[in-house]
Amino acid sequence: MTWQEELASLVGDTGITYSADAAVAEEEERDAGDTGGRVLGKGYFRVYEDGAGPEESLKEQVTGFVVATGEMLRELGRGFWDVAQQSLERVGETYVGKKVRGHWDAVLRRLEFMNEYLPEDRDPVHAWPIVITVFLLALLVLRVNNGNETSVEAPKKLYVSPPSASRIQLLDGRYMAYQEKGVLAERARFFMIAPHAFLSSRLAGIPGIKESLLEEFGVRLITYDLPGFGESDPHPVRNLNSSAMDMLHLANALGVTDKFWVVGYSGGAMHAWAAVHYIPDRLAGAAMFAPMSNPYDSSLNKEEIHKTWDEWTMKRRLMYVLARRFPSLLPYFYRRSFLSGECGQPEKWLSLSLGKKDKSLLEEPVFREFWEKDAGESVRQGDAKPFVEEALLQVSNWGFCLADLQVQNQHQGKGLLPWLKSLYGRVEHEQAGFLGPIHVWQGMDDHVVPPSMTEFIRRMIPGATVHRLLGEGHFSYFCFCDDCHRQIFSALFGNPRGPLSIELEVDRSPSEQHMEDIASHDCTELE
Repeated sequence: MTWQEELASLVGDTGITYSADAAVAEEEERDAGDTGGRVLGKGYFRVYEDGAGPEESLKEQVTGFVVATGEMLRELGRGFWDVAQQSLERVGETYVGKKVRGHWDAVLRRLEFMNEYLPEDRDPVHAWPIVITVFLLALLVLRVNNGNETSVEAPKKLYVSPPSASRIQLLDGRYMAYQEKGVLAERARFFMIAPHAFLSSRLAGIPGIKESLLEEFGVRLITYDLPGFGESDPHPVRNLNSSAMDMLHLANALGVTDKFWVVGYSGGAMHAWAAVHYIPDRLAGAAMFAPMSNPYDSSLNKEEIHKTWDEWTMKRRLMYVLARRFPSLLPYFYRRSFLSGECGQPEKWLSLSLGKKDKSLLEEPVFREFWEKDAGESVRQGDAKPFVEEALLQVSNWGFCLADLQVQNQHQGKGLLPWLKSLYGRVEHEQAGFLGPIHVWQGMDDHVVPPSMTEFIRRMIPGATVHRLLGEGHFSYFCFCDDCHRQIFSALFGNPRGPLSIELEVDRSPSEQHMEDIASHDCTELE
């Protein structure tokens, strides 16, 4: 019997533990002369009788278990991956696989534009899985954190006041809510009509404008709710042409027979531009404040695009991309912010990056009170559709270009004969475009509508008067600034001349008129 067999019989009979390479261990045991069963290097055997030897610690056992489990899971994952690859290779050759692959390729082609947001040195195949994984983990962390916040104070509910607006009925049967400020219509020297911006209402107008200033310049200011906002009925098929027609019908219904000024602020500027394009004969002028233009306008050059998009927050860019590509996803985000029924700040709801002056103004109690009332009135109907329509209008084809608003000679016709007449004869050209003044105010510290967008407007409309405001932001010049409002009115209307004076005729009773006629008749007979 060999020594290995003898050792095995000992293990079976006495319970002695045998481990590792027995042959090498025996040689090391002999060399060292150690008969107590100590550990003797890489190849060793330990002989412990009756379990008297040292045991592994709990930490070592746990570490060994984790390492072994990790290795098993890694091998299992590799096995699953190999099986999945082989299965997908076969599925692609089947009928169903070919059909699904066609749709999948179409989806990938539609999403290729998102690769523009990746660094140039990154492979989309490897980058996007990482981005999606990090995004999902971030959502999971936010969800866990939100679930653990038990001591946070309950958010304040957004207050919506009872209906109280004046309304007119339009030609198509819809009702439009409006509000008027300033002097009486018959005494107004100037009329101003102001469509509101996104997440706003008729209550905005020119925020903080004083009645005394309107009286001093003889101005009547008219504001209204866009379709679906506030107390105005929604429009079945909204576009910028219908927006201009609504403004025209409102002016006619309120007795505005003279030309009026249109006021466009931020996102509401597109409705003002629409009025300049579609109803230029009814306008006396246009006053634009941080006017938003279409960020996807084909006339924007690369420098203007980069300067504009770089100023916006990542979420704001995402909102524009969704409005352009996937507008059906917008209601999900709207219902989690301003349609949630809770109060919030404009910079969070609208994903705004603000300058120093804007941040200071938004902390003022007067602005907070105004914002809560205006936002509450804007979401009165609780429907996401008008907001989606408004966002979609902003990034879609407007039906006109800003360059079309500039005054230019209208073409008399095509062909050689009209061209020869224009060269050798005195032809009176009819001018097309808006003939009135256009004023644009732009804060140089505005991160909501960057100055680059106003430079684009100036390039498209060279005749516009641009007022650059150093140190001013998106809200600080237009909202709750008495000196700013006076400067604006002085630039538009010149020196204040007050309202129009009207000689009041005293109504006389029929008996008094009859007695006067008799006296006049008697005097005639005496003569």
